[in-house]
Amino acid sequence: MKIQLNTDDHIQGTEALAARVSAMVEQALERFREHVTRVEVHLSDENGGKQGQKDQRCMLEARFEGRQPVAVTEHAATLDQAVHGAALKLERLLDSTLGRLNEHRDKASGPGMSGTDAPEQR
Repeated sequence: MKIQLNTDDHIQGTEALAARVSAMVEQALERFREHVTRVEVHLSDENGGKQGQKDQRCMLEARFEGRQPVAVTEHAATLDQAVHGAALKLERLLDSTLGRLNEHRDKASGPGMSGTDAPEQR
């Protein structure tokens, strides 16, 4: 799983920030590692240089092989809080999305439509 960090003009995309963000995202999405090919992280300060409540924004976009990407957004007072909140939202979204995919696949590979089991082979 590749994690790509993007920042706006008001946030310095330092190596330390990239490492911190990557660690939070990887920890939250560890169990989806085999399904997610890339996560794009978009960090922005919505009030520019001014102080404000919940003006830090984190948008996470997860990409699957052969599927449309999914995205979540979180606003918070600090970047760490925004990343953490967005990672939790994305974890729940992936859990429900992949759960539905697995349910659909299980139904498709389940017993026939007649409701009877296949005859025993002797």
